[in-house]
Amino acid sequence: MVRKWALRAVIAYFLFGIAMYVYLFFLTDTSIPHMYKGTSIDPATFLNSRELMLSEEYSKIWNLMFFLAEPYQWLFYYLILLFGISAMFERWAGKTTKWFPLQTIIYLFWLSLASFVATFPFAYTSYLFSRTYNISTQYFSSWMKDQFLDFWISYATMCVVILVIYSMMKKFKKKWWLAVWVLSIPFSIFMMFIRPVVIDPLYNDFYPLKDKQLEMKILSLADEADIPAEHVYEVDMSKKTNALNAYVTGVGSNSRIVLWDTTLERLDDEEVLFIMAHEMGHYVEKHIYKGIAGYIMLSFVGLWLTAKLMELWIQKRGTVWKVNSIISISSLPAFLLITSILLFAVSPLTNWVSRYQEMRADRYALETTEDRDAAVRTFQDLTRAGLSEVNPPYLVKIFRYGHPTMLERIKMADEFERESD
Repeated sequence: MVRKWALRAVIAYFLFGIAMYVYLFFLTDTSIPHMYKGTSIDPATFLNSRELMLSEEYSKIWNLMFFLAEPYQWLFYYLILLFGISAMFERWAGKTTKWFPLQTIIYLFWLSLASFVATFPFAYTSYLFSRTYNISTQYFSSWMKDQFLDFWISYATMCVVILVIYSMMKKFKKKWWLAVWVLSIPFSIFMMFIRPVVIDPLYNDFYPLKDKQLEMKILSLADEADIPAEHVYEVDMSKKTNALNAYVTGVGSNSRIVLWDTTLERLDDEEVLFIMAHEMGHYVEKHIYKGIAGYIMLSFVGLWLTAKLMELWIQKRGTVWKVNSIISISSLPAFLLITSILLFAVSPLTNWVSRYQEMRADRYALETTEDRDAAVRTFQDLTRAGLSEVNPPYLVKIFRYGHPTMLERIKMADEFERESD
């Protein structure tokens, strides 16, 4: 029975992969509408023939890998339950100590290590693919260092989070999800507060912007937006990528304005100012706080659903999985599987909200800088640097895109120009 269910799960994964391959490579049309041919939206006007070819190839493969990654993680969680591996990890932890917190820490180490090993080929393939298309500039040793950092940071965070969750399960048999939801709110805000100053510097070097004239222009924009920032930070991302980015991160006194050095090297000052005005638009529109409010509402529903589904699933399959009850730490893969599926299922909604906010930030940047040419050049340069599709397939847009498509962004800038004129 176990082998039969495992075989079914593996076959389902491969059939899904084939379906997505056919959809992305044969059933979708990513060309722009005829009415935009020859305009600033048309990639043929700002990409050369090689860039057009690479963009099409890269986007299709990268999109396929995206759609394969999440179900691959689900398959891992399901098989580790089905073959009793999770229960085995719990037994190992139980033989080491009778103290529940230490049992949980030991169990999480084995589960995290198994997940790291199982997903490493996938992660390494993604790394090689990015190197091949010259998106990543990172040496293997540096990439592995980041992988180990990811592992230990994720492991440490998981130890805290899972200890709290299973302690609440033991204390509140039926309403544990409500207690977890309440505790998750201050924890999430705390992580947002410390990430810019504690976690991010572990991966990259941050230092004050070298171009002081540009810094003064950016801080002038920040002052108009009432952003409490005294410095603009530059980060040495060129060691890892050719992509471009900038962001405003943190909350309160830990707010930071950050520019990737790749952005500074490849964009002119007007484009940099447009990008920074866009990021500041998020601050002005209070998107961080609206995002927190949205997270609070979605996590309430999500944890309630997870609790109900997990209880039903353990009752039905717990014997096969050798998982005695929901409060057994060996039930964790079921918790992670359900929450991951729910997050993926709700991603079209969260991405839609994100795209709306990004469009609002674009409009703020246009109104603030009054430089529509810079906006169009910025979007074109971002397309070139990331080998992005101007008009991606529908499923890619709703499941992957937290930003509007480049077609939508350039079109909005063009319409803004006509409105202003």
